[in-house]
Amino acid sequence: MRIQKFSRPGVILMATVVVIITSMVAANATQSLTTPNAAFISYNLAAGVNSAPITPATNKSVLVMGCCTTNQGVGQVSLLHTPSFIYWVGLESWSGAAITQGSSGGAGVHIVFISGNHDVDIRSASADTILVRNLSGVTRAGNVTLIW
Repeated sequence: MRIQKFSRPGVILMATVVVIITSMVAANATQSLTTPNAAFISYNLAAGVNSAPITPATNKSVLVMGCCTTNQGVGQVSLLHTPSFIYWVGLESWSGAAITQGSSGGAGVHIVFISGNHDVDIRSASADTILVRNLSGVTRAGNVTLIW
């Protein structure tokens, strides 16, 4: 049986083709990762007091997580803030946990409970902002994290 050998220029040409194809595949396979932005807001609210307004990023999905450390609880929503409107869906705090969803173009609309017995919530402060509200008769503390 005879084996034919490729000429030296033929081998170089084949190697060049393999390198080009490998480079093209590798270039298309790279993934672009971006570091997320985050905001961390601590609160310590007397009975019946609201926090200062918090402005979520506009036209981006924002993960809003909140917890109460004095009446242990945690809740979260995925939120979209468009110019003059806020939309969300998520999960209320563990005691009586349920799906929360809705939209708001104004102030005073409940978004998510973040305390164990549902006496601290995040709600709309305006068409463009949210806030933490303490509905209990005692001081409540915790934090809210926004990631976008």
